[in-house]
Amino acid sequence: MAIITVTGEPGCRVEESARLAAQRLEVEFLSESAVRRLIAEEYGSATAIPEEVYLPALTAILARLATAHHLVVCADGAETIMPKFPAALRVFLTAPAKYRTGMLMVERRLDRPAARELLKSLDGESKSIRKRRTGRATCPAHLFDLVCNVESLSADEVAGLMAHAAIQRRLPEQDFLGAAAEARLQFQARLHLARHGITPAGKVSLSHKHFAHPSEQIFANLLDYYRIAWEYEPRSFPIRWGRDGAPIESFTPDFFLPELDLYVELTTMKQAHVTRKNRKLKLLKAIYPDINIQIFYQRDFENLIFKYGLAERPLQV
Repeated sequence: MAIITVTGEPGCRVEESARLAAQRLEVEFLSESAVRRLIAEEYGSATAIPEEVYLPALTAILARLATAHHLVVCADGAETIMPKFPAALRVFLTAPAKYRTGMLMVERRLDRPAARELLKSLDGESKSIRKRRTGRATCPAHLFDLVCNVESLSADEVAGLMAHAAIQRRLPEQDFLGAAAEARLQFQARLHLARHGITPAGKVSLSHKHFAHPSEQIFANLLDYYRIAWEYEPRSFPIRWGRDGAPIESFTPDFFLPELDLYVELTTMKQAHVTRKNRKLKLLKAIYPDINIQIFYQRDFENLIFKYGLAERPLQV
């Protein structure tokens, strides 16, 4: 597969040039508004997608589309996620403020002072969005493969340059994204979104429980994302008893996954916590040998999803 991302400064005819490039290459075109529509359809129009997780949401959309399409995409900040995809061309369009002011005068039918004020506002808004999405308000040239000054180039000429660069890099000849690669990208995106409690609309129902640690909430959200049934702290297992036979120490796993018949205990990287939990786990397995239980670090979430083939589950229910 191949993805071309096209971004640029306000007044640089970004979407027009990108659309023409897509037509030349005979591939699908996604405007910024189309991307937002797809994200709204995925997560529900009532779900607010913070700019801070816009790019993970975009990654999930592009990963799915890239299994069957080559794409030209207009989305501020999209160039920063392109290293995750096998083949991409990142394009940025720029021009002097005087030229961009003139373009706004023509496009919006404004006089020059009004166009200058609008450009100032649009530039500020663009920098704010980019800052929240990528962590930086500027667009360093090294993030892009092709930077065009559009002051003396028509939109068609810019499109021609993009199409030529794509052909020279043999992007139209690339295979579509494979299922395994898509699953990995989807998992990475979903883990980011799960930290904000965001899941596809109408596909899961998040449980509003009080969790002892934020990592437990993230894990529950991720399980919901993959439609994995779970129970939170459903059972305590006595592991030490006093002389009178009464339990004096118990072990309560964080989660039980009934479909997998698996108890899960989450832990942090702190060695003291790991040592204590491993001691309890060793006792538990000795006393209850039929219990299937595992200790998970957050990095082990991915292993769980792929080990049990859960990434291959269809999203629709």
